[in-house]
Amino acid sequence: MEWNPETLQFLSQCFLNTLSPLHDPRRRAEEALAEAATRPNYGLAVLRLVAEPSVDEQIRQSAAVNFKNHLKAHWAVQPNDPAQIGVPDAEKEQIKALIVTLMVNASPKIQAQLSEALTIIGKHDFPKAWPTLLPELVVTLDKLSQANDYVSVNGVLATINSLFKKFRYQFKTNELLLDLKYCLDNFAKPLLEVFKRTAGFIDQAVGSGSANPSVLKGYIESQRLCCRIFYSLNFMELPEFFEDHMDEWMIEFKKYLTVKYSALEDSGSDGLALVDELRAAVCENISLYMEKEEETFQKYLSGFVEAVWGLLVVASNSSSRERLTVTAIKFLTTVSTSVHHTLFARDDILQQICQSVVIPNVMLRDEDEELFEMNYVEFIRRDMEGSDLDTRRRIACELLKGIASNYKEKVTEKVSSQVQSLLASFAENPAANWKHKDCAIYLVVSLATKKAGGSSVSTDLVDVESFFGSVIVPELRSQDVDGFPMLKAGALKFFTMFRNQISKPVALALLPDVVRFLGSESNVVHSYAASCIEKLFLVKDEGGRARYSATDVSPFLLVLMTNLFNALQKPESEENQYVMKCIMRVLGVANVSHEVALPCINGLATVLNRVCENPKNPVFNHYLFESVALLIRRACEQDPSIISAFETSLLPSLQLILSRDVSEFFPYAFQLLAQLVDLNRSPLPGNYMEIFAILLMLNHGKSLQNVSSPCPFAPSLPQKGTTRTKSAGARLQYNRTVKFIKSLVIFMSLFLVKHGPEKLVGSMNAVQPDVFHTILEQFWVPNLKLITGSMELKLTSVASTRLICESVSPLDPKLWGKMLDSIVTLISRPEEDRLEEEPEVPDFGETVGYNATYVRLYNAGRKEKTPLPVKSMIQTIFGSIFGKSICSFPGTSTPGSLPRKS
Repeated sequence: MEWNPETLQFLSQCFLNTLSPLHDPRRRAEEALAEAATRPNYGLAVLRLVAEPSVDEQIRQSAAVNFKNHLKAHWAVQPNDPAQIGVPDAEKEQIKALIVTLMVNASPKIQAQLSEALTIIGKHDFPKAWPTLLPELVVTLDKLSQANDYVSVNGVLATINSLFKKFRYQFKTNELLLDLKYCLDNFAKPLLEVFKRTAGFIDQAVGSGSANPSVLKGYIESQRLCCRIFYSLNFMELPEFFEDHMDEWMIEFKKYLTVKYSALEDSGSDGLALVDELRAAVCENISLYMEKEEETFQKYLSGFVEAVWGLLVVASNSSSRERLTVTAIKFLTTVSTSVHHTLFARDDILQQICQSVVIPNVMLRDEDEELFEMNYVEFIRRDMEGSDLDTRRRIACELLKGIASNYKEKVTEKVSSQVQSLLASFAENPAANWKHKDCAIYLVVSLATKKAGGSSVSTDLVDVESFFGSVIVPELRSQDVDGFPMLKAGALKFFTMFRNQISKPVALALLPDVVRFLGSESNVVHSYAASCIEKLFLVKDEGGRARYSATDVSPFLLVLMTNLFNALQKPESEENQYVMKCIMRVLGVANVSHEVALPCINGLATVLNRVCENPKNPVFNHYLFESVALLIRRACEQDPSIISAFETSLLPSLQLILSRDVSEFFPYAFQLLAQLVDLNRSPLPGNYMEIFAILLMLNHGKSLQNVSSPCPFAPSLPQKGTTRTKSAGARLQYNRTVKFIKSLVIFMSLFLVKHGPEKLVGSMNAVQPDVFHTILEQFWVPNLKLITGSMELKLTSVASTRLICESVSPLDPKLWGKMLDSIVTLISRPEEDRLEEEPEVPDFGETVGYNATYVRLYNAGRKEKTPLPVKSMIQTIFGSIFGKSICSFPGTSTPGSLPRKS
């Protein structure tokens, strides 16, 4: 694409039309740009348009976004995508030569897009394929800072910060260390120079008493970016340059923690947030030095502890300063676990930490209540699943744990006193001070220690049984399941956490109350109730025996299952994984009678039909299918008379999955079908034949890897053999895959072992005369040696041997020899080569996603029953071959042919 007035006009009009509110002009413009993007020099032309001052600012902004996205898609060609069109090398060099200057001179919005585009290039080319970039940025940065142009300075620093982030996250390799050395050699000194120059500008502005807030914002943002670059360059190890100039850095760092910048901090929340971001960056830097260079950092430590402490006491009272609070507490936590822990040894300091830092940060705030009500999934993820390490509540407790590692008795005494004080405050006015009780419960739960090698936890803060009886039980006994929901959630969480310490009689007496909470309108409350019940049924006593049995569950089983399924109908809980996991756990413990099983299977089928429309939550779906498999196994094996009712509910759902090509559920559907077939006796109902026809006719080549073989359907085939063989023949002719052929060989082998060679050959040849010979020659013999899996290997070896020894139709000597060679090759392979190469089964209960090639249902697991006699496989094979086939029989001289039995 040549750069000329016509190109300028074409691109300008296209980018203008992409902003049109009308669909047709916008679509035509997008299509034209997509076609133009395949031409050489398109990216360069768009970049020149961005730099053209005569073009409208909105058009140039749109072009800048397009340029960034173009580079993201085409700068680096993916080796596994031959259709991708990459940016030519000559065009790349021209873009590199222009982009830094254009970025510096652009308006702020365009500058931000070009900075991201430069980062995309740098990710692939810097520093080896773009050695001129950093020197050019250094020269540009020096000129801009001396000219006091901090809008552009921050654009350059933001780009460098993005380029250097890789030193924080990538594994340490020799190549990465070489890149780090290059960056240190070229930028460590310029970074300090711009940092000190900017510090001087800040001091001058603050000292004058009339600092311009907008100018000061630029300076503060510049220092924040310098701190982030400092963090990247120091992350792996302390560089010599930074060690030599540590005083210069640390003096400024401490200043930003202690000085108040009133022009910004008093101008509104945005100004205060910007200063706090700088302070948080400083806290991260000093935490890094405390962790990695404690001895070098020691002389600055006490001053920083004092500065951070003073800042923290003020920031803890403001909900808008969470990031600063978290990073400051992390620094103090790091110090508390170091050799300098004596800084926290005094009683008055511990008291101040509890009162001024821990309690204010653990106490619920408005944003916590909002998250509880508006986004229950995120609230639970943070609160119950332990992913809230970077929140105020959790990090404040981590500080106490850090101090307790050296002063356990002192911390226990102080926190216990605070807990009692909070409970006393609640008792004075429960309606107004309910958050105090929640804070007390949270402290006890968060500071509990988990015993090694198990799920049991303990605490020295309170006597668990006493605390449970006086504090938790009243909340669980409350008849109003929707009153003070956050307090109810805390009580349920405590019950869940200390379930091992709660005696069985006490827990069973409270279980009906927990079941009531499944009816709460709060998503968090009924999720916590479900989790509490599910975890309770996992408790084991000494010796590994389950504490709770079917007898314990039976009195309230019907109400429990009703409430669980009702919870799945509440808004936003239609795919609540905690509720579904509880259903699965209850079905595994309870004695599932006919009266319970039928409503459950109908309820599960209804849920299954709903999620088939749009599978979203893989964890929920996994527990859903586990529940179905578990219910089939326990109910149908106990009472075979209900199998038909289960089939009536489930088979339409499974047929829906296959006919609508819901590929995410194929692994589950195959396993459930196999499970249902195993429970039946031949002949199978006709609806199984319909499903099997879908299996053969649809293009499941990729999805069939999710099931070991179609063997579960073999018992149904004698009476439906011709129909099934026609389907298999069509699949072999038009849509065969290696996986399908191997599965077909396994299936035919099982059929042969069960019904004999004559039945198999007759069924195949009934479709087309002598088609079995073709299948044998073109598919069976060549693919036999590819079979893997212990059971499959035995099955196909024995079946092939019987075929060449017992067939009523003689095999020609050449084919007979090839079959024998394949059998010998198959059984003589090393043991490791015979194993089925299945992907690793995901951990049960984790997010397994939909990209897994195999997702095992643990409750649908089949006991492998060999269809072969107990006799040794080798004995069977060679006994047949050498005892019959090679011997001469009266009336025949052809190997592989036996006389007909009279």
